[in-house]
Amino acid sequence: MLETLGLSVEADSIYRVMLEQPQSGVAELAVATLLTENQVRAALDELGRLMLVRVSRDHPGDLCVVSPQIGLTNILRQQEAELARRQADLAASRAVVTELFAAHADGAQTHGAHGERLLGLDAIQSRLEIMGRTMTGECMGVHPGRAQRAEDLLASRQPNAEALARGVTFRTLYQDCVRNDAATVEHANWLLKHGGEVRTAPVVPQRMVITDRSHALVPLDPADSRKGALYITEPGIVLSLVTLFEQSWSLAEPLGACTRRDPETGLNLVERQLLRLLASGLTDEAAGQRLGISVRTVRRQMASIMERLGATSRFEAGLKAAQRSWL
Repeated sequence: MLETLGLSVEADSIYRVMLEQPQSGVAELAVATLLTENQVRAALDELGRLMLVRVSRDHPGDLCVVSPQIGLTNILRQQEAELARRQADLAASRAVVTELFAAHADGAQTHGAHGERLLGLDAIQSRLEIMGRTMTGECMGVHPGRAQRAEDLLASRQPNAEALARGVTFRTLYQDCVRNDAATVEHANWLLKHGGEVRTAPVVPQRMVITDRSHALVPLDPADSRKGALYITEPGIVLSLVTLFEQSWSLAEPLGACTRRDPETGLNLVERQLLRLLASGLTDEAAGQRLGISVRTVRRQMASIMERLGATSRFEAGLKAAQRSWL
């Protein structure tokens, strides 16, 4: 088919018939190609613009077909010339982009040889996009707190899919509280289907993204990631973050797995961690923030634990929990 040379399907059909039947007129071409006469005339106009037909010298007013050796070769030469021009334009554009990259890198050095402070969500998003496009081996992510917005999870799929296609492995760590969030579970299943891994734990480290074990992004203020972030390439600091991630990952459970309960105490990981946080003196609100759950959930779980301990107060529950080695 000649569509790759810029011919429409109709012009292609007409040209092929004219090569076989050079004396065919509009009516004959219409019958041979099952086109209307208006479609045939439009196709002949197209062939004329492409110089695949021309006015006959023997029969003025009629058209004759130009042989493929001449007509198609001319089109190929025109396309090759256009391609060469576009390649030259692309090379010039690449040189400009490379110059801008170099200028930006020089400016970034004023922020430090192994890191950069990013102020505002736009700066953070820009850096995340660069990290996503340049990573080649592995991406580790920690997302504390309650579930991310469904639209943010959906927006991340296209760049994640491109990275997965390049062979990048994804390991994502959430808090247990997202297990009941439909959007997060759906996104996790999408990641699993494409080769990623997702785990959860009652308590996770601060928010972070680490790519290729050499670039990391952490919030300036863990309590409010919107304030800004610190982009880190210092090997010693990145290694510490990787180690922290690996330790937390080893204690976490795959999202699809059932939450384990201790056979002796009957406590799951969230309940045990809640007991420890409250025993350390944290308020319900503070414990809930650490676990990514609401105050109502904290109190409901504590009521269940007190019932199992046979305690009528939290103080009594703390004593009995300590006596039974639940803490």
